[in-house]
Amino acid sequence: MDFQQTLDYLYGLQLFGIKLGLENTRVLLERLGNPQSAFSCLHVAGTNGKGSVSAFLAETLQQAGVRTGLYTSPHLHCFTERIRIDGQPVSRDFACLLAADVKAASNSLPITFFEATTAMALLAFQRSGVEIAILETGLGGRLDATNVVEPVLSLITPISLDHQEHLGDDLAQIAAEKAGIIKPSVPVVIGRQQAEACEVLLDAARRSGASVCLVDRDYHRIEAADGQTVCLGDRQVSGLTNRLVGEHQLDNMAQAVAAGLLLAAEGWPVTEEACRQAGRLVFWPGRLEWWDGPPAVLLDAAHNAAGVASLVAHLEQREISDMPVLVGLSRGRRPAQVLKSLAGIAGDVYAVPVGVGGSVDPVEIAAWAQTQGLKVSCYATPEAGLEAALAACRADLPLVVCGSLFLVAAVRKKLCELQSFDGPAGFGETAAGASS
Repeated sequence: MDFQQTLDYLYGLQLFGIKLGLENTRVLLERLGNPQSAFSCLHVAGTNGKGSVSAFLAETLQQAGVRTGLYTSPHLHCFTERIRIDGQPVSRDFACLLAADVKAASNSLPITFFEATTAMALLAFQRSGVEIAILETGLGGRLDATNVVEPVLSLITPISLDHQEHLGDDLAQIAAEKAGIIKPSVPVVIGRQQAEACEVLLDAARRSGASVCLVDRDYHRIEAADGQTVCLGDRQVSGLTNRLVGEHQLDNMAQAVAAGLLLAAEGWPVTEEACRQAGRLVFWPGRLEWWDGPPAVLLDAAHNAAGVASLVAHLEQREISDMPVLVGLSRGRRPAQVLKSLAGIAGDVYAVPVGVGGSVDPVEIAAWAQTQGLKVSCYATPEAGLEAALAACRADLPLVVCGSLFLVAAVRKKLCELQSFDGPAGFGETAAGASS
């Protein structure tokens, strides 16, 4: 199969939909020789922040000289971004070979897209001599295809309401699904949680006999003159900075650093300097990503209420308000629930479809915006909405793009094509024209 045929095969598996369960993945991996047994794993679940934490962990391990695999989803621009080795996406040719082997091994097994890509990632890591791989869950944790691995460390990032149709109606039910990655006697690093979720996670750890490293109890982040300091018992890493923008990204960094300290205690060559270098170098596009203009553009794949609240907190910290917002949501999202934090801070709203997969009708987004007294207009494509928003933007206010990662990808691709946008602005600093 060439690359397009490979994509056609993989996306064709989406006909099987989302099928939570581990049996097919176990059978498929057994047919492939259980590649996951060839390397160590870190397993990351949560609602928000798991991609950023995974990226920070991968960068830390790479800076420590460890050959590192990273498996995340979805991708931003190209499918191969899902499977990275030492920071680089696998080649298209390698992806084709991996998919062909997975297809042959699946035979009559009705595997899903995510089961296939998980197997591809594990196979890639084995064949590339990876020493440790960071695996981000897709949905949930307990029945997620990645939960076939036996990790050396588990991490659970903040949990909020999301994907209730698959994971449960309330925070406790969703937390119970995420807690499914906790394994007997495997340490788990737990990030900042609402009380209801935290109780479920701690109870699951007790029942599994897993030691817990909990934020603000076992590890702490302290602001200091030379940057951030993360403390874990009598160990600490000071002088930390974070290329990723936002207060929540400092929490994500702290969780990854705590995990690094636990790995160091187990003999992995994670040093303080590796953690500091990771903070300076980590890159996770589409998450509070500033682009210079004019006008400046802020891209953020905030697609649930908690994510949008973090976006709003960042804007308020920068004293930015009344800015235009380009927004599109994937099918099943409820504008009133997801976007409520934006109501008191947004200016004109440009509602668009997300461009890939199912989408909330822009008319639904417009209806919500009108109930909030916001001026809103609808467009048939992300590109049309972007063009209109850029044309109407004031030079002293940024355009905020949020919602589905597919929308962010489409806008990011268009920005790359526009001569007035040279690339992302310096992380951690306000882009030109981005302050009111």
